[in-house]
Amino acid sequence: MALAVLAAIAVCGNSRALAQDKAVPSSGAVVRSDVNSIDQQLAQFDKQIDSLRKRLVAANVTLTDAEATKFWPVYEQYSAELKKITDTKNALIKEYVDAYGTLTDEQADSLIRRWLDSDIAIFELRRKYLPIFRKVLNGKVTATFFQVEHRITAMIDLQLTSQLPLIQSQDELPNLQ
Repeated sequence: MALAVLAAIAVCGNSRALAQDKAVPSSGAVVRSDVNSIDQQLAQFDKQIDSLRKRLVAANVTLTDAEATKFWPVYEQYSAELKKITDTKNALIKEYVDAYGTLTDEQADSLIRRWLDSDIAIFELRRKYLPIFRKVLNGKVTATFFQVEHRITAMIDLQLTSQLPLIQSQDELPNLQ
C-alpha cells in the first residue's frame, strides 16, 4: 500500500519546485513560480490522491456486498468533508509558496497554527464519522478502515510536506535587492 501511494504521489511531480524562487542571471530579479501552475499541480495532485485513496480503501478493507452497499455512500460523504479540509491545506501551501522568501515571523506563526488547525479538523472528522461507519460496519472492519485511512493520510502528508523547503531556508536566499 505504501509503495502505491508513494508512486502515485511521485507521478504528481516534485512539489519542491512550488516554493522555490529562481534568480534571473541577467537582471538579478527573483521570478516566482507561476501561480496558475501551482493551482494546476495541486488540482492534479488532489484528483490523483482522491482516486488512489478510494482504490486503496477498496483493496484493503474487506466488505461483503451488503456492507459495501451501506459503506460507500457514507464513505463518499466522509470523503467530501475531508476534501474541504485538504482544500484548506492546499490553500495554506499556496499561501506559503507565495510568501516564501519574504515570510515574516507573524506569517510563519499564522501558517503553522492554521496547518495544525487543519490537522485537528481531520481528527475531529474521523471522530465524527466513527459512530456513523460503526452503524454500517462491525467494529473490526470500521477499525480497519480508519487504520487504512490514517496510513494513507500520513503518507500523503509526509510526501507533500517533505517536498516543501523549511521556513528557515528562506533566510538563506541571497539578498537580490
